[in-house]
Amino acid sequence: MKKLSLVIISLLLGIGHTYAQDDEDRNPITTAAPFLLIAPDARAGGLADMGVATSPDANAQNYNAAKNAFASSQWQIGLNYTPWLRNLTNDVSLTSVFVTNRINEKSAWSAGLKYFSLGSIDLTDDTGVSLGSENPNEFSFDGSYAMKLSENFSMAVGLRFIHSDLTLRIENSSIQTVNTFAVDLSGYYQSEEQNYGDFNGKWRGGFNISNMGPTVELVVGGDESFIPTNLKLGGGFDFILDDVNTITANVEFNKLLVPTPPIRENGEIISGKDDNVGFLKGMFQSFYDAPRGFEEELEEVAWALSTEYMYNQVFAVRAGYFHESPNKGNRQYFTIGAGFKFRSSTLDLSYLINASDVTNPLESTLRFSLSINLGDVYEYF
Repeated sequence: MKKLSLVIISLLLGIGHTYAQDDEDRNPITTAAPFLLIAPDARAGGLADMGVATSPDANAQNYNAAKNAFASSQWQIGLNYTPWLRNLTNDVSLTSVFVTNRINEKSAWSAGLKYFSLGSIDLTDDTGVSLGSENPNEFSFDGSYAMKLSENFSMAVGLRFIHSDLTLRIENSSIQTVNTFAVDLSGYYQSEEQNYGDFNGKWRGGFNISNMGPTVELVVGGDESFIPTNLKLGGGFDFILDDVNTITANVEFNKLLVPTPPIRENGEIISGKDDNVGFLKGMFQSFYDAPRGFEEELEEVAWALSTEYMYNQVFAVRAGYFHESPNKGNRQYFTIGAGFKFRSSTLDLSYLINASDVTNPLESTLRFSLSINLGDVYEYF
């Protein structure tokens, strides 16, 4: 477990990659605290990890806090557990909890906690004498406030505290604990239900700029690393076939607002732009700094498609596909999932089917989530 965890830590720090660098076009972007980008709940897990413009649920805080202004219950609680690298180990996981409260018809607040554990690592010296054990971990705690600006559109702002402790009590270890703050800004649109002939329909759209915050120093005396500032844009349409049958189609685009590493020779930049900049400049620079120009900029946009069938608001079946360029990480996978509602609670399950030659940490893993709705029920359109 010690060797495995050291490999995981190296990957999280961006020291290693999940594939061999034998193609000069491969230029992935690495960040500090990448656990912030992991979809924590099984409903999103069944929809190709998307959530910026899907219908509001108990875990909206993680994807688009503005959706909480349209929450269907006064109180919503989301409890989630995601095993990580289950094919290799059994004590690495992401656990999260989200709480949302509708203050009134126009506003809501929410809070969330995500905890990523890398398991227990037993430490020994060169002679085999035990030095105790370590439990490297990362977590974030955030809160947000959402308000309707009209009957159909809302916005939210959030503040997040990020803690990354991957340090080990070993000789010559230069990894240090990181504490920092970040801000989210999001918006959500939900149309009124309209008739389209043989069926009714409802449009949805959303955006979220998450983890806007300063660079951090992961290694003592090392270069500054960006946290995963991220832009999500998405849309969806509900095909309301009758009172009990609804089919939803969703699309989502995702881009890291982090500078692309330039191509260097002997320490000199020969292509691209200097990535040693502040986080705010880096956000704007991320749209035009790729060494291979516009072609590479397009490669940095990941996309996903998904669909959800809902029967009588008590049973759901989901499927999705996520695609990332082979030059930017090569995550490509299909997802399937289901949801079951029992009075005030909902149980969601999801499963990932890898479609890439790169190992996915969630292969052969069943994810599950529990959502609880309490208090008054709100109806929309």
